[in-house]
Amino acid sequence: MKNKLLAVVLLAGSSLFAAPAVVVGVGIGAPPPPRVAVVPVAPGPGYAWVGGYWYPAGARWAWRGGYWAPRPYARAYWVGPRYFGGRYYRGYWRR
Repeated sequence: MKNKLLAVVLLAGSSLFAAPAVVVGVGIGAPPPPRVAVVPVAPGPGYAWVGGYWYPAGARWAWRGGYWAPRPYARAYWVGPRYFGGRYYRGYWRR
């Protein structure tokens, strides 16, 4: 009987210290449409054009203009970042 009473007291007491959790998420919505730009001539062989894209910067979207980048390995191509299903996915190099 004492064990049951002790268990009830411990369970009741532990609920007094349990504070409700508050979670706040901030969504900034979908990015604006991409900007139109003229692609300059490549600086040389082995470069790939990385088109401009919007990326999340705090509570807003920031624009990163397009640029020529050296390929990290032979036949690599750039897969641009995307916004899908309410989430932002970074760009990456692919074979």
